[in-house]
Amino acid sequence: MKKTNLSSYDHASVPDGSAYRIGIIAAEWNAEVTDVLLQGAIDTLLEHGVKEENLIVRRVPGTFELSSAADIMLDSQYPDAVICIGCVIQGETRHFEFICQAVSQGITNVAIKHECPVIFSVLTTDTMEQALDRAGGKHGNKGVEGAVTALKMLAFKESVA
Repeated sequence: MKKTNLSSYDHASVPDGSAYRIGIIAAEWNAEVTDVLLQGAIDTLLEHGVKEENLIVRRVPGTFELSSAADIMLDSQYPDAVICIGCVIQGETRHFEFICQAVSQGITNVAIKHECPVIFSVLTTDTMEQALDRAGGKHGNKGVEGAVTALKMLAFKESVA
């Protein structure tokens, strides 16, 4: 991968978030990565007008729990969008494959069920170094990308409603 900041974006292209309530669910596992992703998402949402009191931030034990937590949050706290933040790093077993597949499918299913943007801000990397590179390192911050995606998807949803 080139040494590129994948989180660079045109700030003017991001819709104003002042009318939205945004949920963010972050995994506790690999916290040295997910904490940075979470802060990137929060900072970006605030920068684009989301009011601090309209952020619903919760932690779950691991990435696998993101799907069910998003479903619970949408049923109980009614955010306009949910950003799911996690980090799964390849190990020596097939656990990585099972978790990544389950989480990606689960987040998709929750989004379809609720007809609501549920954003996949989950790093799936081979090494911790790669994860750190995408958590505020040389390749940007996947949390920033998740926040921008949430706001753009909310604008999209409004445009087709």
